[in-house]
Amino acid sequence: MRPLLLSTFDRIGGAARAAYRLHRGLRGIGVDSRLLVQRRVTDDPTVHGPEGRLAKFATLARPFLDSFPLRRYSGRSDGLFSPAVLPDGIARRVAAMRGSLVHLHWVAGGFLRPESLAKLGLPIVWTLHDSWAFTGGCHVPGECVRYRDTCGACPALGSRRARDLSSRLLERKRRAWARASLTLVTPSRWLADAARSSSAFRGARVEVIPNGLDLARFRPFDRSAARDFLGLPRDRSILLFGGVGSLADRNKGFPLLVEALERIHSGAPARALELVVVGLSEPERPPALSVPVRFVGPLGDEESMALYQAAADALVLPSRQENHPSMVIEAMACGTPTVAFRAAGLPDLVEHERTGYLAEPFESDDLARGIAWILEDEARRRRIGEEARRRAERDHDLKTVARRYAALYEGLVGGS
Repeated sequence: MRPLLLSTFDRIGGAARAAYRLHRGLRGIGVDSRLLVQRRVTDDPTVHGPEGRLAKFATLARPFLDSFPLRRYSGRSDGLFSPAVLPDGIARRVAAMRGSLVHLHWVAGGFLRPESLAKLGLPIVWTLHDSWAFTGGCHVPGECVRYRDTCGACPALGSRRARDLSSRLLERKRRAWARASLTLVTPSRWLADAARSSSAFRGARVEVIPNGLDLARFRPFDRSAARDFLGLPRDRSILLFGGVGSLADRNKGFPLLVEALERIHSGAPARALELVVVGLSEPERPPALSVPVRFVGPLGDEESMALYQAAADALVLPSRQENHPSMVIEAMACGTPTVAFRAAGLPDLVEHERTGYLAEPFESDDLARGIAWILEDEARRRRIGEEARRRAERDHDLKTVARRYAALYEGLVGGS
């Protein structure tokens, strides 16, 4: 068995981390996995990316070139939209690697055209990390459900035309997916339901397999020792927040977090708060908050992320629509409660008042209540964190997840 995993990145972003972790998990149970990426960051010899300076430069240009069709839509939103128009050469590269099965992950950014899938000539598993595979190009559709029909008049494009880029791309996808041998996997039940309701995947096989994590690396640490190592204060309640583009991306809900922190601050909590933002360097114009904020920048290794998760009193995830965020699984594994909204895939991960707090969407008052509820009782905070760790051990152990995928592969191609 030799699965070829395809991902635009190997370590940049939550979807890439999930793909790379699965790749390492598969190899850890004896499966000869290979990971093919458009942009390689790791020095792992089992990860295959562009070689040579010119090839590497070309991969940096691909997302920019792929976005050219968007220039016709001056009223488009800031959300990510991937037209997938560039020739890719994926079929040739896959054939050269002589795999028995292809496993797609996040493959946007000019990495893969829909029409390429039918040329691979192998069974295909596709783990969806967002909604792009079944929409007309957006990755986070929000309240829009036009993907259930034909898309068009796309809110993300600011378009009023029925026949626009989104309708044409969704039509391309429907034709391409029908010609490919696809088995879908989603980490959350919410995304599985959305995929099944789409016109692109109606009637398709959809399995639900949560993302996995190395639970020996992400585990509870002594909180005071973790803070001392990271230079964080012992005498403050630390809230962790972060993610790629988390301040500018409306979907990440940062303004809702600001409102919640204002309400907590005005309530004069017994213990001072500090917000720690991971994954982002301090912007030129830091946001004005009622509590101190510390930007720690991108973290290049998982050990550092595990320490920040263990040092925090709680992870706050005010996103409007998330599938299966890595930061929540990491927090669970480290025994740290999560405060989030009861929306999209979060109820699959956070059980209200047992492993964290799920606020009513998208009420900053209730988000503030959740943060305060976690922080005001240390014994309760510790108990919730312990239950979160037990859930991580039950649902997200990397070896268990890898074995589930290996069994899926076996069912598709046999023991070759």
